[in-house]
Amino acid sequence: MKNIPRSTYVTRESVLMLLSDDEVAAVATAETAAHLTDGDEYLDMEHLDQGMQRADRKKSPMGRVLPKKSVHEDTWKKILKQLPAHSGVKAHAGDR
Repeated sequence: MKNIPRSTYVTRESVLMLLSDDEVAAVATAETAAHLTDGDEYLDMEHLDQGMQRADRKKSPMGRVLPKKSVHEDTWKKILKQLPAHSGVKAHAGDR
């Protein structure tokens, strides 16, 4: 098991705490999808320090993403405020 910095883990936990039961269900459903649609905004829950990202035609890390389309707009805004780097899109899925 990788050592994940505690600050990253706490941030991930705080992000998840912002989700309603319906949003948790929507995220769980999204995780079973093969990929995100080109241009979909998402957070990689294992790399929250990278901030919001946009999917492209290349494979996105589906098992660990929080797609914007799975949560209410107000929740998404609260989540972005929790992130250390929340100033906008940081990278495309294929740029990493």
